[in-house]
Amino acid sequence: MTDLLLGGGFFWDELPSGARFRSRARTITEADLVNFVNLSWLNEELFTNAHEREGMAIAGRVVPGALVYACAEGLVTPSMQGTGLAFLHAELDMHAPTFVGDTIHVECEVIERRATSRPGRGLLRTRNVVVNQHGKEVLTYTPLRMMRMRDAAEGTP
Repeated sequence: MTDLLLGGGFFWDELPSGARFRSRARTITEADLVNFVNLSWLNEELFTNAHEREGMAIAGRVVPGALVYACAEGLVTPSMQGTGLAFLHAELDMHAPTFVGDTIHVECEVIERRATSRPGRGLLRTRNVVVNQHGKEVLTYTPLRMMRMRDAAEGTP
């Protein structure tokens, strides 16, 4: 019997330009907001004051864009489990606020790919769009990652 390792990500070779995939969804909770604000020290009243909202720039229990980005990366990470080698660069744009109770998912499209000078590795850039439960785009980012090629992984567990 062959020992198979479940839960592996895409290899560079399996993602041609134009390939698309979607993450699972995740609801952002009050606990997520509280824990993230405490961990990151983003203790701005916009995120920490749930009652005196009249003078705030955004009404409602808004969450930091950095939390939305972190959750998006968490949702996408299974697609490169064991095959992702490095996160090299990204540009990020916020489009709309995200609130406690919103459910997000990430829609990814491969927009750039090229082999590196070192065998067995390739560079891959995706356009990742974070979408809420209403179908509204809330954040877009374009990570450039170094990934394993399938041939380089042959024979490795």
